[in-house]
Amino acid sequence: MDVKDISPLGMGICVPEGHEDLLGKQVIVVAETLIMYAEVSREEKQEDGSTFIGVHAIKFTDDVLQYLFSHIG
Repeated sequence: MDVKDISPLGMGICVPEGHEDLLGKQVIVVAETLIMYAEVSREEKQEDGSTFIGVHAIKFTDDVLQYLFSHIG
């Protein structure tokens, strides 16, 4: 996956061809130095068949934090 900085409040991620529709869904982005709870706010098909998705942050709820601490090891 390729990550692009699109603003101080959000980011974009390039996902491979064939992924499920993510527009409007809540996702958890996990990288080496980041765990982000976000909503997908845009999808743009790329010429190579991949899709660029734009996400914006959502505040963690207690339930989501509990899930993360229970499942990420």
